[in-house]
Amino acid sequence: MLSFDEWLIHAMGRMDIRSPLFVRAVEALAELNLTRGLLLIALLWWIWFRYDRAVGAAGEAAREVARLRAREIVIAAIVSGLIALAIGRLLAHELPFRLRPIFEPQLHGLYPAANGRVLLPRTWSSFPSDHAMLWGAIATGIFFASRPAGIYALLHVIVLICMPRLYLGLHYPTDLLVGLALGVGIACVMNVPRLRAATARPFLVLAARYPGVFFGAAFLLSFELATQFDELRLLAFGLTHMGAYSQ
Repeated sequence: MLSFDEWLIHAMGRMDIRSPLFVRAVEALAELNLTRGLLLIALLWWIWFRYDRAVGAAGEAAREVARLRAREIVIAAIVSGLIALAIGRLLAHELPFRLRPIFEPQLHGLYPAANGRVLLPRTWSSFPSDHAMLWGAIATGIFFASRPAGIYALLHVIVLICMPRLYLGLHYPTDLLVGLALGVGIACVMNVPRLRAATARPFLVLAARYPGVFFGAAFLLSFELATQFDELRLLAFGLTHMGAYSQ
């Protein structure tokens, strides 16, 4: 455990906020899809359609430029989030395994007793935080489209997504900081104008030619992102551990 992690964890332990009501409230923040990513996904949909309102003929060209840029940003944000998830899984598998702090014997007693529903299997490495990477990338994309909405999105990620996971012992501080930095960095790279335009072009063509297929797929992807692919990840976990269950 890094010295920074140890210092911050013990500092939080000295605060000793163990009220059952407070603990359950933090668990709800960590568990509910509404407070995890659903609001940020809704902001992406708002960005996609924000320039569709009717304007005069004189403003049509400017509106079309703004609409194209906004939709490129939405696509780049989603692609950034997916890349962040893939890199996070790769790092989790290739780097030395890091036990989540809630399961670490030497930290026993520093975390509140969780109800178990928000705890992940011990076999899932703590570093880096998938949540911080994914939603850091999405929030950065939102910031490129709208600074006020982006500031809210980044605060949402820090306060409603990262802090509950730190308090419950699901991640070390550096898991979250590194994950957030990687997510923000990936989104910044993906928003280089030429790269963003090249990435978005095939998706925009698909949306124009086959809107039903595109928006149907977008709805499904929005659901999976909002739920952090929980069902698919649990299914994959079950399939990869079928041998253990059959013994």
